[in-house]
Amino acid sequence: MTPTEYEYLRKFLRDHSGLDLSADKQYLIESRLLPLARKAGLSGIGELVQKLQAGSSALTTSVVEAMTTNETFFFRDKVPFDHFRDTIMPEVIKARASRRSVRIWCAAGSTGQEPYSLAMSLREMGAALTGWRIEIIATDLSQEVLEKAKAGVYSQFEVQRGLPIQFLVKYFKQTGETWQINPELRAMIQHRQLNLLHDFAQLGTFDVIFCRNVLIYFDQDTKINIFNRLARQVESDGFLVLGAAETVVGLTDTFKPIPDRRGLYRPNDARASAARPPLSGVPPRMAVAGL
Repeated sequence: MTPTEYEYLRKFLRDHSGLDLSADKQYLIESRLLPLARKAGLSGIGELVQKLQAGSSALTTSVVEAMTTNETFFFRDKVPFDHFRDTIMPEVIKARASRRSVRIWCAAGSTGQEPYSLAMSLREMGAALTGWRIEIIATDLSQEVLEKAKAGVYSQFEVQRGLPIQFLVKYFKQTGETWQINPELRAMIQHRQLNLLHDFAQLGTFDVIFCRNVLIYFDQDTKINIFNRLARQVESDGFLVLGAAETVVGLTDTFKPIPDRRGLYRPNDARASAARPPLSGVPPRMAVAGL
């Protein structure tokens, strides 16, 4: 791969996915795109770049998906799910007692482990959410990983990563060497393809947004832009959950950290309210699976 080809691919990936590669990541591109080029019958990275420059939409999608990191596992990092159970949902239940509904968005939900972890957490709350209307929207850039998430089928290795054994027994059915999450939990989640670089106002507003371990790959200007747009999609008393290596501090004042709750943020009410579009612009709530 020539320096010119690498610079083209860096810009291509930044423009199409937000992925911001440093100047020394040639090895990463080669390790992920050479197999893709050979599968497509191309001689190498050079011919791949030529096809992209010619405007091949199918190849564009394949390249972006190949370069997007989809590392995830059930109850990843544990702390955010403790916050969800002990801090977020008690406040949401109190604040939404009159309407008895909650909307949750998992941005960059990947192969489904995060949204399903939230669904299991909600199920474990039992009577506290009886009769409530629950919406979990899981989005990702990659259609391939969304299809896996919809199926809810995981290998023995995948269910052993972070998933408590009692949840495996309670919420999964084993078929041969794989495990499938039960239909009731799958019905709680709507999976949609979405690029965070593009407009997501059509999703409506949410009580809780999980946007973890994705913004670390973006440059500073892109992070600021996404934070400011996320502020328009979260209720003024809602919550934003980020990954351990992510923060709004020094980037935007649309969110403020919650003391002693690592990775947990709330909207700065004045800024978030001003940024939010009028209610008439919010689409009607969609059909949901109740608890």
